[in-house]
This record gives sequence, C-alpha cells and structure tokens, in this order.
Amino acid sequence: MSRCRPGRVLAALLLIGTLGLSACAVPAGDQQNGTSELTVFAAASLAAPFTRLAEDFEAAHPGTTVRLNLAGSADLAAQILAGAPADVFASADEANMAKVVDAGMAAEEPRNIATNTLTIAVPAGNPAGIAGFADLAAAGVQVVVCAEQVPCGAAAEKLAQNAGILLAPVSEESSVTGVMGKVVSGEADAGLVYVTDVRASGGKVQEVPFPEAKEAVNRYPLVRLAAAGDSGLADAFVRYVGADEGRRALQEAGFGVP
Repeated sequence: MSRCRPGRVLAALLLIGTLGLSACAVPAGDQQNGTSELTVFAAASLAAPFTRLAEDFEAAHPGTTVRLNLAGSADLAAQILAGAPADVFASADEANMAKVVDAGMAAEEPRNIATNTLTIAVPAGNPAGIAGFADLAAAGVQVVVCAEQVPCGAAAEKLAQNAGILLAPVSEESSVTGVMGKVVSGEADAGLVYVTDVRASGGKVQEVPFPEAKEAVNRYPLVRLAAAGDSGLADAFVRYVGADEGRRALQEAGFGVP
C-alpha cells in the first residue's frame, strides 16, 4: 500500500489554503471578468445629463457599467424602500430623498447637485393661446400635470395655491416625462414641466414662461445608498457628478446651481 510523504501532504494543504484565500479575495461582481456594475436611480428629469455622465464615467473607469433607472422620484424612493438593489439615488426634490434618509438607507448626508423650476409647455403653435399661469385654469383648457406626490406635481400645487387658482388637470402623470408625452402628442393644450424638459425636447414643444415659477424651486439631492454593492465605486460616481464635469453637464442641460 502506498504512503503519502509528510512533505507532499503539507504542500497540498498549503496549496488548498492558498486557493481558498484567493477565491475569497475576489470582490463581488468581479469574479469572472473584472467588470463592475453601478446602479443609479435618478429622477426622470435628469435623463439627459445623467445619460451623458454615465457614459463619461464608464469611459473614465474601464470595465464599469452604469445602469440608470429613470423614473419619478416618488416611485424611485418607494422602490428603494421596498429593497430594490441600488447604489446611488438622485431625487428631484428633498421630500422624497428624506423618505430614504429617514429609513436609514442613505450612507451619508445627501448633497444638492442642481436646481430646477417649472414652466409651461404647449404644442407647436400654442393653439390654445396660453399666455400665463392663470390661463391654465380657464374653462376648456386641457392641462396635464404631475401627480402631487411627484416633485413636479408638488411644485405645481404650491404655485396654484400661492396664485389662488384651482387647476383641473385632465391627467396627472407619475413623472414629468409623462406630462411631456401628452403635450408632444397634442393630447393636452398645456403641461407643467421643468425648463430643462423643454430644452431637451428639441423644439417639439414651445415654452410659455411665467414669473410665479420662481416661488417653487426644486433642489436635487444625490446620495450613495448604504446597501451599495461597491461603496468605493458609488462614492466615485457621486464625486464625479459633484465635480466640474457633472456641474457642466447639468448646467448645459438647463439646471441651475444649488
């Protein structure tokens, strides 16, 4: 019967231990090909600048894929609170961000990265002749707004209360992109959207600015989430958005500086 030599047994044990340590040392998400994924939940109104920033961040961090989940801030906050996997959250208002922070799901204090204000979007030619905010309450005018729990809807409600007018929308959308869709398709005479949405429309709608809009400025907070799979990568993205590249992309999209 063959007998194992003590030296060979020790070498085999050392080899097994080394392989085990190596396997444990591979970070989650990097096991096979050295790639990393970053999931960013961002308000729908941030679609244009965040798409650009995601692409630039990927270029600056080879092997990284940034996945954007763009929707209304209220929906995004609800998804995060329900346990949806996310690394970074950018909200279009502080109220929905507060829900995530109060639940202990933010890794740090959120930072404001931009501001935005509402404006009136009308179809090309402005067939209903909308000239100002009060016109949205006129009889027969079909206006579309965001639902009140959505940041653009909360801002619209605040403006209506301040102006002492009662809006009777034909539709309340879950995101500002839904409002834009109704206006672009001609299903509405007017819609309350952000100034950035009109700029991003590429001329598909006309803007009717109104001075009352300055009474409801939305601030956009950004935060790394406590459940981030790669906290270092998530922190890097947050810093990137807050740095010169991020500010430039946001300002070119029409956002204000906080």
